[in-house]
Amino acid sequence: MPIVSVSMPETLVERLDQFAEEHGYSGRSEVIRDAGRDLLDEFDDESLEGRRLLATVTVLFEYQAGSIESEMMEIRHAFDDVVESNFHTHVGDNFCLELFVLDGSLDAISTVVGSIRATQDIQTVSYSVLPMDDGQVRPE
Repeated sequence: MPIVSVSMPETLVERLDQFAEEHGYSGRSEVIRDAGRDLLDEFDDESLEGRRLLATVTVLFEYQAGSIESEMMEIRHAFDDVVESNFHTHVGDNFCLELFVLDGSLDAISTVVGSIRATQDIQTVSYSVLPMDDGQVRPE
């Protein structure tokens, strides 16, 4: 098995080690392999291929964390054909919440979510995907 080197903050390494111990993993490498498989399988659902989908994407980030707010706006404009709505609000004293409503194919939605996830200093990205058709798969 190839060895891959990954840079991450010390606090994340500590959390990975603690998670591995608490959940019976052999070590952080097994946790990361498992998480990587889950991430790659996330949008690999054949039942959603070729269907019109609606997705909500919730993004949480620290208010003072770089230029995330402007990067979210850039994503909103870059994917204007998929982003139906975008909402920004402040949560607590230090956080911002960005909500995207997406309408499109599985590939289009996964591209937007991937762009959001690739933004540095984001705390959390969560989403849900709902089919918005009668269940019939149609060619794209």
